[in-house]
Amino acid sequence: MSTLHIHDDGLIRTITLNRPERRNALTPEMQDELIAAFTSCRARVVLLAGAGESFCAGLDLDVLKQMADLSLEQHRVEADRVARMFRALWECDAPTISLVHGAAMAGGTGLATLCDFTLAAPEAQFGYTEARIGFVPALVSAYLRLQVGDKQARSLLLTARRFGAQEAHGMGLVTEVVPREELEARAQALAAELLLLSPESLRATKRLLRAQQAEWLDSALALAMEANAASRQTADFREGVASFVEKRKPVWHGK
Repeated sequence: MSTLHIHDDGLIRTITLNRPERRNALTPEMQDELIAAFTSCRARVVLLAGAGESFCAGLDLDVLKQMADLSLEQHRVEADRVARMFRALWECDAPTISLVHGAAMAGGTGLATLCDFTLAAPEAQFGYTEARIGFVPALVSAYLRLQVGDKQARSLLLTARRFGAQEAHGMGLVTEVVPREELEARAQALAAELLLLSPESLRATKRLLRAQQAEWLDSALALAMEANAASRQTADFREGVASFVEKRKPVWHGK
């Protein structure tokens, strides 16, 4: 059963994360399906949304539990999949618009804010919360630095704090804060505006922006993939996941 609902309506593709019972938490299957959904897209505008009460809660807890027993090479494979998912969104030639309500945590924050336009309801919550479970927010860190600068990125990544839509808007991660009941209408209106413009011009503009950042980003992501894989083999990661599952405070080992 697909973890996504994909609706192609003429020139607009709507991709909906469709695991509402799990707050649309990411699994390897969902990551693969997102890669395919973005890379196969021939629409002129892409909308990205989440079913139910959350946008995306980050990595699924069951997937996290299984990671403690993986080898370094297996962790590298998992890191590569996540990197390809973010790349597929980042390199999509069509303008992308995310509609964010509820929680968008960790990798969910990454998906929400990597879109060209991020529309968020006032109650939306964001956070690079990986350090709470002894993990390194490696892959999202590269994109975050491009978006908000080094000092702001350090503040968000090193505190692992949650923050709301208005703060995200103030730092440039959210394009507009829109009442939840108006999110869909605003996204459709923005899509209609984009459809009035030259599709080749928009594609060329996105390619130009990517090319300007490509050399630094390629290097940053290569480092991030190794950091991602290595962090999942630490004692702190195992303790972080165990404490999260057991709903207790972690006892960090510092290694």
